[in-house]
Amino acid sequence: MPAVSFKHQTQHFRQSGAAVPNAILAYPSARATVLSSIRITFKAAVLCLGCVCLVPGASAADQRDLQIVTNSKTVSGALRFDWPAVHVGTAEYPSGPTGVTVFHFPDRAQVAIDYRGGGPGTVNAPYVDLGYGLQELDSLVFAGGSWYGLEATTAVASAMKDDGLRDGDAFSAEANIAMSIGSIIFDFGPRRLNEIYPDKRLAQAAYRASEPGVFPLGATGAGRLAKSGGFFGCDAHSGQGGAFRQIGDLKVAAFTVVNSVGVITDRSGNVQACYSDPSWTFDAPLRATDLMNKKPAATGASSNTTISVVIINQAMSHAELDRLAVQVHMSMARAIQPFATIYDGDVLYAVTTNELKKPIMAPPQLGVVASELMWDAVLSSVPDQPRLDSLPSRALPQPDIAHMDGRYRFSDDAELEISTNGTRVFAQSTDIRRVYQFPEQEPVELEALSDGDYHLPGRYPLVLRFIDERTIALNPGRWEQIGHRNKGANPQ
Repeated sequence: MPAVSFKHQTQHFRQSGAAVPNAILAYPSARATVLSSIRITFKAAVLCLGCVCLVPGASAADQRDLQIVTNSKTVSGALRFDWPAVHVGTAEYPSGPTGVTVFHFPDRAQVAIDYRGGGPGTVNAPYVDLGYGLQELDSLVFAGGSWYGLEATTAVASAMKDDGLRDGDAFSAEANIAMSIGSIIFDFGPRRLNEIYPDKRLAQAAYRASEPGVFPLGATGAGRLAKSGGFFGCDAHSGQGGAFRQIGDLKVAAFTVVNSVGVITDRSGNVQACYSDPSWTFDAPLRATDLMNKKPAATGASSNTTISVVIINQAMSHAELDRLAVQVHMSMARAIQPFATIYDGDVLYAVTTNELKKPIMAPPQLGVVASELMWDAVLSSVPDQPRLDSLPSRALPQPDIAHMDGRYRFSDDAELEISTNGTRVFAQSTDIRRVYQFPEQEPVELEALSDGDYHLPGRYPLVLRFIDERTIALNPGRWEQIGHRNKGANPQ
C-alpha cells in the first residue's frame, strides 16, 4: 500500500517554515499507515492485519547485541500450575521493551481459533480454520512488535527443527514437521521511542527457556509493553495474565495478553487501571459504566489487541473446540469494556491436549468455567501503575544538572533537548517524532521532585531522571526509555 511517509510529510512542512499540522502529528492517524482488512495467503499460512500499523522511522540498528531476559521475575509474580503437557517460556528485550511468550506442547495438541477484533494479526490461522481436528500443534506464540513480531512464530518452528525435535516430514502417516501458530500485539507508537521488535533470536530464546507449570504475570513476555484504556485516554500499563483450575481430572487454564483499547473491569464494574482526566467528576471508585455513558473523547487510540488462549485436557471435536473458543471470547466483553472494536485485533485460541479421553464436563458448562477463569486472567494482567510517589531508587548519585544541557537521542527520529537555568530544568521535543507529551514549539519547565527527578506536569506521571552526564531516563523503572547525549555535545 504506497503512501507518503510520515517523515517526508513533516520534513516538507518544517523546511517550508510552516507549523506541522496537528492532523499529521497525531498518532496514529498520520504517523502510521493503517492496513485495513488485508489478508495475504500462502497455501496454509496467512498474515492478516487490520489495526496493525507500519511504524515510521524504523531503525536499521542490529539487534544481535541486545540483552535478552528469559522467564522474567516481576513484582506481579507468577501463576504456578501442575500440568506437564503445557510448557511456557518468555523472553524480552528490555531495551524496547518488548517480548515474546511461547506455549509449547511436548505431546502436541489440537486447536481452534475465534476472531473478534477488527484487525487480527496471525500466522497459520487459515489452516486451523479448515477444521481437520488433528493433534498436531507444537507451539502457540504471542509476541509484541506488530507485523514484525510475526517472525517469532515461524522462528519457534525452525528452532524445533534445528534442535532435532522436528524435521521436514510432512506427508507420512505420522508427520513430523513443526506446526507453530501465533498472534501479535501492537506495542509501537507513542508508548515507546524505538522500533526494537521480537525477532527470531528472541523467540527461540523464549522457546528454549520454556518450562512446565510456571506463567509469569504482569508486564513481561508478549505483554512487556501492553497498555489498556486508550479509548478513554487512560494510558494504563497492562501485561499478561493467567488462571488455572482443576476439577477432578479435568484441567482448565486461561492465559491472555491484554493490550486493549477498552478498560479492564472487575466483577463489580470497577476500572482496574486508568490515569483519570482532571476534568472528570465521577465518584470513586471509577466505574466502567461511568466511562461508557460519558461520550468518549477522540483519543487517537487505534492500534490495540488482546490475544488469549484457553487450554483444557478433555478431548473435544473441532466443532466443540471452536464453539468453546467463541463462548469464552465473547465472555471477555465483561472484563474489557469496550471489547473487540474495529481498533482491536482480538484473537482467542482454544487448545486441548486430549489427555482426558472420557468427557467429565459438557462443552457449555466447561465454557462457563473457562470464561470465569479468563476474567481472572485478565485481572491478573494488571501490574502496579507508575506513581510519582513510588519511583525506583537511583543506582548512581544524581549528576550536576548544570552539566546536563544538550540534546538526547532515543532513536533515529526521537530526540529531547534539555536546558537548565540554575535549579530549573526545561525540555522540548526536537526531532520528527514527538517525545511523549514534551512540546515541540517551545521548551516547557519541569517540576522538581523531592528525590532529584523531574516531572512534566499533566495527566500522566511522566518523569525525567538524570543518570549520568551523558544519559537520561524517561519513566525510570520497568518501562523506561534511555536517551544519550548526541556525539560532540560535551559536558560544560
